[in-house]
Amino acid sequence: MDAIVVGIDVSKDTLDVHVLPANESFAVPRTGAGIDDLITRLAPLSPKRIALEATGGFESVVTAALAGAGLAVVVVNPAQVRAFAQALGQRAKTDAIDAAVIAKFTAATEPALRALPSQTTRQLADLVGRRRQIVEMITAERLRARSLTQPRLAKSFARVRKALEKELADLDAGIDDNVRGSPLWAGNEQLLISAPGIGKIIARTLLAELPELGQLDRRQITALVGLAPWTRQSGQWRGKSFIGGGRKSVRNALFMGAMVAARFNPTLKRFRDKLVAAGKPKLVALVAVARKLLTILNAIIRDQRPWQQNAA
Repeated sequence: MDAIVVGIDVSKDTLDVHVLPANESFAVPRTGAGIDDLITRLAPLSPKRIALEATGGFESVVTAALAGAGLAVVVVNPAQVRAFAQALGQRAKTDAIDAAVIAKFTAATEPALRALPSQTTRQLADLVGRRRQIVEMITAERLRARSLTQPRLAKSFARVRKALEKELADLDAGIDDNVRGSPLWAGNEQLLISAPGIGKIIARTLLAELPELGQLDRRQITALVGLAPWTRQSGQWRGKSFIGGGRKSVRNALFMGAMVAARFNPTLKRFRDKLVAAGKPKLVALVAVARKLLTILNAIIRDQRPWQQNAA
């Protein structure tokens, strides 16, 4: 008998569901009662995989509820699902059709199931994510203030910036409390910041938004973050490799760490200088430093050993 696979298209108010191989479709509201009804209907089927797209947070509660009920759930990349739909020649787009495409994509590719981060890790991820938003808002206010043409608006900009900075301080305090409250997090944070170029903010971003750190091999972890290069070639033609996809917030944090490490981390500075001397563009060298930095941090958490210059 064919394995049962479920695709769920998540919107703000509704969950559209498609079940393969029966090709059955139904919808439930994205409410507590609706999610309970969804679990009641899916649990007896014992699906091999239940797949949802990453939809900016709308999927989080649904994913947690399904995983909490002991169902095999996986969050898939929307860009990959869209490319799959194009390959099928699927041009029409409705929530019900999207659910069917997600189910077909999951049945065809069998994406790896990953353990859901613990509740405390999700809390830290929410705090880190909100901190990133506040920092972006502060930066935006500073840029607006530079183009200020009416002096009487200066007080408005100052008030908003002061409020945002207070909120940032409160979030930092909350993150500190969460990290100090977990001996494992505190220990892993100290391991990460032992590497030159990694500060507390980058370390906490990795802990919160990359819980797989230390559990995957170097190829898997770089692909998960979106730092694995994609090669483009056909016959004699060789195109430029590029990176993309993965967890953008983690990748951005690693780029910041790589810029510091390329100057102050002796091992990575030599690595970067060697690439530049070989004719690699500076941006390509920076990407390579970020990728190497990630593999080092992955090994540090895996082995539970701090940065060691000779080992690196």
